[in-house]
Parts: sequence; C-alpha cells; structure tokens
Amino acid sequence: MIDYQQIIDTYYKEDNELRHILLVHSQSVARKALQIVSLHPELQLDARFVEEAAMLHDIGVRWCNAPGIQCFGTEPYICHGRIGAELLRKQGLERHARVCERHTGAGLSLQEIVSQQLPLPHQDFLPETLEEQVICYADKFFSKTRLDREKTVEQALDSLAKFGEEGLVRFRHWAEMFE
Repeated sequence: MIDYQQIIDTYYKEDNELRHILLVHSQSVARKALQIVSLHPELQLDARFVEEAAMLHDIGVRWCNAPGIQCFGTEPYICHGRIGAELLRKQGLERHARVCERHTGAGLSLQEIVSQQLPLPHQDFLPETLEEQVICYADKFFSKTRLDREKTVEQALDSLAKFGEEGLVRFRHWAEMFE
C-alpha cells in the first residue's frame, strides 16, 4: 500500500486551483473505477491498486501547458501521462507509472502516435491489465474543466473521437465489459 496523498503533496505543495482540480478529478475517477471493481467481482480486480493509481494517473499535468486547468508548464498536454510515469518510476512505482502513461485517450497505439504526429515516443501506450483499462475507462467520464459533471457514455465517445477510431473501438469494448 502506498500513500498517494503524500505523493500528491510532494508535487502539489501549494493549496491552489490546480491542486483542487487534480484532487477533485482524481477522486471522481477513483470513485467510478472502484464502482466498476465493486460491480464486477468476477474480474478479481485489485481495488487498493485501482484507488491508488486512479488518484495518481494525472500527477504529471503541472508540467504541461494547459492554462484552462491552471497548468502553466512548457510541455504539450498530451505528454502529462509520460511525465507522471517518469515521476512514479523514480519512486519505484512501475505498476502505477504504467497507468499514467497508458490512460491518455483510450490508450494510444504506435500507429495513432505516428499518424497524428503526437509528441510521444514511438511505441504503444495501450492499457493492458484490467486495472489499467478500468482506470482509463473511468477517466473518460470526467473533465478537468467541468469538475461537477459526469459524462454519459455518448459524451465520453464524443470527446474521444479526436483520437481516432481505434480508441472508440477500445472504449466501446470497455463499456460492454464494465457497465
């Protein structure tokens, strides 16, 4: 068991709007992911890990340029997962790091990265374990700009459309598995 709050406090020391956005968003994702864990005991998911990783999945956002969510860093927003993964790997949290780098969109394949010329390493960043998939799925229901609202499946699909058909197919599959 890790103390995810201590990790968040390490990188988000100031009590400011960005910290609030990160915490509220991550709590919403964790709540939905744990709801899926609870609804699907047959999947034998690791609930403790799901909670920890859901709370840390966006730990890298502060280094990105996304002023709409109070991020004033220099990196493109799409890189926040890789940045978070690097932070967590330095702490020996490989399993949690994998969630960070694989949750963007509905995961990103090498083909999507190359065809869209995304500023990411040329490799697959697809959720592999069921825990990774549950957190990625749950994340799509919550925006960091509308913290008080959970999206419907259709709204989540609309927001994923910009990442291409591959992600839509993955998300629809998860909706069948997890709903």
